[in-house]
Amino acid sequence: MYDQLRDQLIRHEGLKLKPYLCTAGKVTLGIGRNLDDVGISKEEAMYLLDNDLMRVVHEAHRHFPVVETLDTVRADVIYNMLFNMGVNRLRQFKKMWAAIEEQDWDKAAKEMLDSKWADQVKGRSLELANQMRSGEYAS
Repeated sequence: MYDQLRDQLIRHEGLKLKPYLCTAGKVTLGIGRNLDDVGISKEEAMYLLDNDLMRVVHEAHRHFPVVETLDTVRADVIYNMLFNMGVNRLRQFKKMWAAIEEQDWDKAAKEMLDSKWADQVKGRSLELANQMRSGEYAS
């Protein structure tokens, strides 16, 4: 429908897959999307989240195979943490991983809370630690 216009805009604006400052000093992304003034829609945010979740689940299974043995609730704790901090930081939770391997959920939760991450994310870490401990989602 807008094929020619689309091609022209890509040529004029360029395609940038990471945010940048345009010539007017606005944070911009993609093909000239002015994030400062236009932002993104809820539907676009959900689309991005769904893509990120697929990536996170794939990374978790690739880098932390024990996740495949976990129940859904505890696996979601790992996905949430991975989403938040990435593979390299999550890999540093060696005592938590050892506790997970032993299915010692109390110790895994304790190790989650005994971290710089827990201080940074506050309530999120408490909720996820309780979820790890109990195997149930917070109500």
